[in-house]
Amino acid sequence: MDTLPVPLIDSITVALERPREVTAQVSHHVIETYGIAREAVGEFLVNELARLEDYQVDLILSPVFTPNLSDQAPIAELLGRGAIPAVTWPDLIQQLTRRPTRAQLIAEGGVKHEIELRDVTIERFVRRLHLDGTIAEDVFALIGSLPESSERAMLKAIARRAVWRDASRREILTRFLGSPGPAFQVDDVVALLKLVETYELAGIADLLARIPQWQQVLRQEINTGGAKPFFNERVEELHGGGRDQRRQDNNRVSAKEMEQAFLERLQRALA
Repeated sequence: MDTLPVPLIDSITVALERPREVTAQVSHHVIETYGIAREAVGEFLVNELARLEDYQVDLILSPVFTPNLSDQAPIAELLGRGAIPAVTWPDLIQQLTRRPTRAQLIAEGGVKHEIELRDVTIERFVRRLHLDGTIAEDVFALIGSLPESSERAMLKAIARRAVWRDASRREILTRFLGSPGPAFQVDDVVALLKLVETYELAGIADLLARIPQWQQVLRQEINTGGAKPFFNERVEELHGGGRDQRRQDNNRVSAKEMEQAFLERLQRALA
């Protein structure tokens, strides 16, 4: 389809073809499901994926090719306030498949393996780039007024998320981005996104009303050595979730102290 911008296709290709580590989750699935030795996982991906059904390929590669904000940021920078309607996505997916698009997977020992991506994997990636999203005019102008060091592309990827289509929720983002005082941290905006998406907050008043309770829970957990789970499971994901080794008490406490500090910064900015 000629209406699809070539720079968009090229940018998505770059994202798909950048080197990606084979995660422990992928290795474990291949080892347990197909009886492959750990050191043979890379060769299995090169030689056997083409023989598997689409659903099997998706189960194997989904942890690696579900785009995160870092994947979405360059696409968001390219699109600006523009959107790519979902009706055009099948053609985009087919163009990427026909190129062909080749992924670089880094297996155990740092060995790089090249595989040709099938449409099932490309479709997963494309459909999770939020191509049909857009950025409200006031948010876009606010991001544009921030210094280059503020990582505008990442902020645009965050601003494209559907949760901000609601005006009351969007006010949370604009208030936080435009708050006076020290420059905000982009990680804080990521945490804010996760918070709003998880709790489906109604607006600033709703968020401010919940913060004291979250702070109280965190203080109790810090005082007891951080033995309990994160108050926000989506924030826990930012620290690696159950796959991470941050289970020792000291590391748990440190992570919860970081959450506590974030909530304090958020409270000051919104109040």
